[in-house]
Amino acid sequence: MQEYFFLSRVLMKFQKGKEDLLSDISAVSLTPSGHLWIGSDELLTLERLSPIAPNIYGEQTSFNLKNYLDMFDDKDEIDIEGMDYSEGYLWLTGSQSSKRKKPKGKGTKKDLKRLATIAYDANRFLLARVPVIEGELFKTCDWADGDNSKMTAALLEKDEKHGNVLLAALQEDEHLSQFLKAEIPSKDNGLDIEGIVVHKNRVFLGLRGPVLRGWAVIIEIELIEKEKEPGVLTLKEIGKDNRKYRKHFFDLNGLGIRELCFYHDDLIILAGPTMSLEGAMEVFVWQDVLKVDEDTINSQEEDHLTTMFNLPFTLGNDHAEGLTLYPCLGQDNALLVVYDSPSDRRRISETEIFADVFSLQI
Repeated sequence: MQEYFFLSRVLMKFQKGKEDLLSDISAVSLTPSGHLWIGSDELLTLERLSPIAPNIYGEQTSFNLKNYLDMFDDKDEIDIEGMDYSEGYLWLTGSQSSKRKKPKGKGTKKDLKRLATIAYDANRFLLARVPVIEGELFKTCDWADGDNSKMTAALLEKDEKHGNVLLAALQEDEHLSQFLKAEIPSKDNGLDIEGIVVHKNRVFLGLRGPVLRGWAVIIEIELIEKEKEPGVLTLKEIGKDNRKYRKHFFDLNGLGIRELCFYHDDLIILAGPTMSLEGAMEVFVWQDVLKVDEDTINSQEEDHLTTMFNLPFTLGNDHAEGLTLYPCLGQDNALLVVYDSPSDRRRISETEIFADVFSLQI
């Protein structure tokens, strides 16, 4: 394993009144226009930051996703946990999870009741794409290359009982069904999607949980190119026994997956503790991903899964949550990392915060 090589920091400047967002950043993506897109696990919006100086982004603009997508409802948070840019679209995923309520210190009886309560926010079941051209989101627009076809905002087909068709398909899965049927919440090692990358119609979803006897999981799906109806994405049968998904298992030293990022044909994996634990965050690389056409199990003894480096560890804060490739100091594909629960030293004011940039040496 290599030591991390710290290259630089990126300063992100937000508007006044958006101070709470700085503590809840959960996803990031750099688009060809040079804008940084920020996702939060507490909002219904995407935030756009524009380049205003080298390694400084600001002029924040918020885009309410209900203006582009047929949301499950108008009030629940999406819990955006993963974001990726691919071929003119911003892709995003909610956690797809249930949650256990937290004690609030307002009395033993109330806190015990909260700990026994499992809740669902419907918008967490969102897996969607939105056209983005020159820093603007669209519900529908012409393809950027000028042909006569349209780009459309769309989300994975809903399922009345299970949230969406992927979760419905997983109800009978030999590895994951028991976590869904038992309604195990995300931070109890339940199902919790926190990473997404997209190549054409192939979508890879990284699971923070469950981790199965130390093995983390990536679910791969493929979308039928033609929408089932306007704004609705449908799954293609790609797995054994006509399954609508493939599964890939990884030895990540017992950690779950926090985010994914393509580097050419390789996949960078950010891994961290699956439950509400403090621990090391590690970066791995899974090589030649696009050649895979079946379920896989990947150990570190094999050449195609290797550890790149551990991120700096700070107890209680600076939890790495988002990744995107980022040109920096002459390196075209350095790695920009954003953090949830940032430390005070990362905040330089109530509305300004630093992200980190690391060298990629693959």
